[in-house]
Amino acid sequence: MPVIRVVDAADDRLADYLGLTDVALRSRHEPAKGLYIAESSSVIRRALDAGHRPRSFLMAEKWLPDMADVLESSGAGEDGDVPVFVADEGMLRDITGFHLHRGSLAAMHRPPLASVTDLLAHARGDEPARRIVILEDIVDHTNVGAIFRSVAGLGADAVLVTPRCADPLYRRSVRVSMGTVFQVPWTRLVSWPEDLDLLRAEGFTIAALALTPNAVSLDDFAAAPPERVALVLGTEGDGLSAGAISAADLCVRIPMQGGVDSLNVAAASAVAVWALR
Repeated sequence: MPVIRVVDAADDRLADYLGLTDVALRSRHEPAKGLYIAESSSVIRRALDAGHRPRSFLMAEKWLPDMADVLESSGAGEDGDVPVFVADEGMLRDITGFHLHRGSLAAMHRPPLASVTDLLAHARGDEPARRIVILEDIVDHTNVGAIFRSVAGLGADAVLVTPRCADPLYRRSVRVSMGTVFQVPWTRLVSWPEDLDLLRAEGFTIAALALTPNAVSLDDFAAAPPERVALVLGTEGDGLSAGAISAADLCVRIPMQGGVDSLNVAAASAVAVWALR
């Protein structure tokens, strides 16, 4: 399909890109339509390298040369069947709701999620997962993306998210993760915290990161960790729910100084995953 130069922000063919700053709308719209938005050339390249398929591209004219190899390899442009929409910067802002300064956007087909048991069995290729992170009801997409980046960089094997957790494939999560959401195996739990029994049946010790009176120090826990560990992290404001804490095998706390009792959940994830590497 040839490059399409946009002259009307209300063009029906641009529906995937309209109102990208409306978090509530996009959180319902994108999963229901089986899509997500990849922002910036580097993130789009990571998505394609992970085998994800594009639905279309949207960019300013000046980015066409830089994206030429991506467009050609993904079946876009003059000789392909994936449309490439091009608009001036003012039109792009009218369509998306923000100033697009990272080059380009791509509407991508959302890949199907694996079952929990399949993910745990193959998160390390031919070997089962040994260290995983569970995100309970974390609603800030920036925190979700930062946690995925820590998991990728510090060597945990997979991420599980609860039914009410923010979407790891939301645009901001993907951007903050620097595209690592495409390389870290993840899936969404169906029942919470009941699904922790699935992990326990697979030999995981469930460690809740929480400030409870009986919590053990992360230093002590990491000195002799179980063979398989699922580290559970809670929402930004209240931390883990009472149900998650009671369903865990133990609680773990990060030793702190200076009268500070805890860290931001993304920072806490990095510390804990590094200690259990």
